[in-house]
Amino acid sequence: MEALGAAVLAKEEIGLLILLAGGFGALLSILLILSLRASARAARMSQPLLQQMSQLGQSVQQLRGGLQHVSDTQATAQVQMVQTVEARLGDVQQHMNDRLADNALRQSRAMAEMQERLQQSLHGSSKRTATSLTQLQERLAVIDRAQDNITKLSGDVLSLQDILSNKQTRGAFGEIQLFDIVSKALPAGSFTLQATLSNGKRADCLVHLPNPPGPIVIDSKFPLEPYEALHRAESRDEKAYAVRQMKAALRAHISAISEKYIIEGETAEGALMFLPSEAVYAELHANFTAVVREGFAAKVWIVSPTTCMATLNTMRAILKDARMREQAGAIRSELGHLYRDMERLGERVGNLDRHFGQAAKDIAEIKISAEKAGRRAQRLDNFDFEDLAADPPSRIVPLEQKTP
Repeated sequence: MEALGAAVLAKEEIGLLILLAGGFGALLSILLILSLRASARAARMSQPLLQQMSQLGQSVQQLRGGLQHVSDTQATAQVQMVQTVEARLGDVQQHMNDRLADNALRQSRAMAEMQERLQQSLHGSSKRTATSLTQLQERLAVIDRAQDNITKLSGDVLSLQDILSNKQTRGAFGEIQLFDIVSKALPAGSFTLQATLSNGKRADCLVHLPNPPGPIVIDSKFPLEPYEALHRAESRDEKAYAVRQMKAALRAHISAISEKYIIEGETAEGALMFLPSEAVYAELHANFTAVVREGFAAKVWIVSPTTCMATLNTMRAILKDARMREQAGAIRSELGHLYRDMERLGERVGNLDRHFGQAAKDIAEIKISAEKAGRRAQRLDNFDFEDLAADPPSRIVPLEQKTP
């Protein structure tokens, strides 16, 4: 574009020069005419001036021709320059078109790749979303089942509260729990439920331990009302009253168990008071240690489900040891019979070993005879009578008798 501007500027300067030359020529013509008119009479005298003017006109004509040539040259150069610029502009435009087409192709490819990645990402996102929704549905189903279980459990808790609120049903609940623990810890026949003693009292469970210590009673009727009142108490006076009631109820229950279930010569020297709740057991040992020590002095031992299981396992070991002592004679007799049976078994194994040895010897001799018979049958099959003639003469039967 700068070259095109320079060409246009040069053309304008050439035109201006041509105009100036034309104006100068016209001025010279006017001066010439005036000079001719003014010096008509002195023509002869101004002949040298006329010659100079003629030379000047020729010079002007030559200048005009040179300027015209320069103008034509500049116009040709300008046309060539314009053509060159147009050619270069065409090349530049073609190059720009090629680059634009290449950029458009790259952009289309990039857009296609981006669209493909976007589709894959959307597909993966939809798949993950579907998986997440499936897992969410499964978890919601689990939560629904858990909610149903919680609802059922709340109903069971209410039923348990109803059971524990009634003294008779609470006693039955304690007896059922005690029976479940005793039946798991002790063998059948080693305990009796609702056993009647000689004094007419009925024990919840009587474990038949050998002497000593003798049969021991387990009671499961614990007074729960004072414990509930203690936990419901809010003010200081209510708590103090509930504590007194709790201590009085515990002492009364311990005294009743000691009087009813500890019978000299019939039962053991102690009894067990079963608490169906670990919380009640912990409360007694945490805040009523004096009453617990009074129970130890009265030989009434307080047990919870966990400690009752441990105590019953100890009783099971005692029962097992007692039965082992009772069966010691029978065990010694059975051991004697087992020893004699083992001796007879050893003798019979020895006899069987001798029989096997004799059978192996007989089998070896049979194999030798079979090998000999096989070799002889092979020689007969091959007509090897020369080998047969090598046998002793006493074994050959003559075909003809010799004449005397």
